[in-house]
Amino acid sequence: MNKYIGTKLIEAKEMNLGDYNRFKGWTIPENENPQTEGYMIKYSDDYISWSPKDVFEKSYLKVDDNPNLPSGVSVGAQMVDSFIVDYEVFTKKDKITIVVATLVNGFTIVESSACVDPKNYNEEIGAEICKERIKNQVWNHLGFLLQTAYKGIK
Repeated sequence: MNKYIGTKLIEAKEMNLGDYNRFKGWTIPENENPQTEGYMIKYSDDYISWSPKDVFEKSYLKVDDNPNLPSGVSVGAQMVDSFIVDYEVFTKKDKITIVVATLVNGFTIVESSACVDPKNYNEEIGAEICKERIKNQVWNHLGFLLQTAYKGIK
């Protein structure tokens, strides 16, 4: 079997398995715990399904509502900030700042800044410049992801 990458723009709300089964008009099977936490998911074709909470939260990222756009959603500053989980800051050769950012999915982004004269070097300023560049990259990556979810890949 081939492997695929998929990205979808969906609607979801928290709903335990028992409430989902009742919503669908189904009898809850004896081997299922109706209190299992999860989400009811509505896809763009109006198909409805349910996902366990841990699976859903590993697979989906909440986007910001934006009624001014055709998609109704956009990437926001809080999304960008929460997607970055860690920064490591290094100084090299007395005038270069290197920042490594780790994202929630384990991906890393590296940026650097430097000055001409080590006498002018300030690691804090260099780190802020790098972090701003990293945030711009994350914004672009999330924008690409959202565009793919909204329009598909073809």
